[in-house]
Amino acid sequence: MDILTLLGLLIGIGGILLGNTIEGGHFTALLQMAAALIVFGGTFGATLVANTMEDFKTGMTLMWEAFRADDDEHFKRVADEIITAAQIARRESILAVENKLPTFSSDYMKNVFRFMIDGTDPAVLRDIFEKEMDLDETRRLAGAKVWTDAGGFAPTIGIIGAVLGLIHVMANLSDSAALGQGIAVAFVATIYGVGSANLVFIPIANKIKRKIQIQVETKQMIVDGAVAILTGLNPYIIEEKIRAYALKPLDKVIKP
Repeated sequence: MDILTLLGLLIGIGGILLGNTIEGGHFTALLQMAAALIVFGGTFGATLVANTMEDFKTGMTLMWEAFRADDDEHFKRVADEIITAAQIARRESILAVENKLPTFSSDYMKNVFRFMIDGTDPAVLRDIFEKEMDLDETRRLAGAKVWTDAGGFAPTIGIIGAVLGLIHVMANLSDSAALGQGIAVAFVATIYGVGSANLVFIPIANKIKRKIQIQVETKQMIVDGAVAILTGLNPYIIEEKIRAYALKPLDKVIKP
């Protein structure tokens, strides 16, 4: 579980509810079924219209990426495996790296390094996998856009809910009970729209985009490592190239 995502939602939503309570408001006053139907139903419908079914399904699947903890150890492990493979290729041969394939922690790395072991031209290898990365990134970003779209639609739908509530108020000025209900729907719909957009939809979209970026960087590191080994670069140089991808310094695998 990504603690920052969970903590952010708890602090953001909890802070608003706590402030409402301190000001003398009641939590039940924020529970309006009509406002919820207008805002979330309208937002859901508009989001469906704006995206393809494939993108929408991808967006729903990627939602869990926002709550999944970052695996920094996996990144470091992959980096170490690339450097170790470079050592083996230098000390023995590229073909000797094949014995290490089953131990690699990344399926993507296994695939890339199979092409490397087969002696694929470095330019061809880079072209194949960079195009694959671009297409996969485009597909995933289209899924993240589903949440960005929802964040853009929700405040506007909230305003529609507010206007509908005020229309109801104007039509029932003589009925005090209906008057209060209409005003409640009007203001709560605005809260639902603006709150859901800025506390949930847009933050989740941004977190998904960042996760996608990290995944792309890991794949790019693998491809760069394979190309560097194919071109016969010194393992020390390869290590420095791999270290450039690290958010923090990697432990030295090659001892000076």
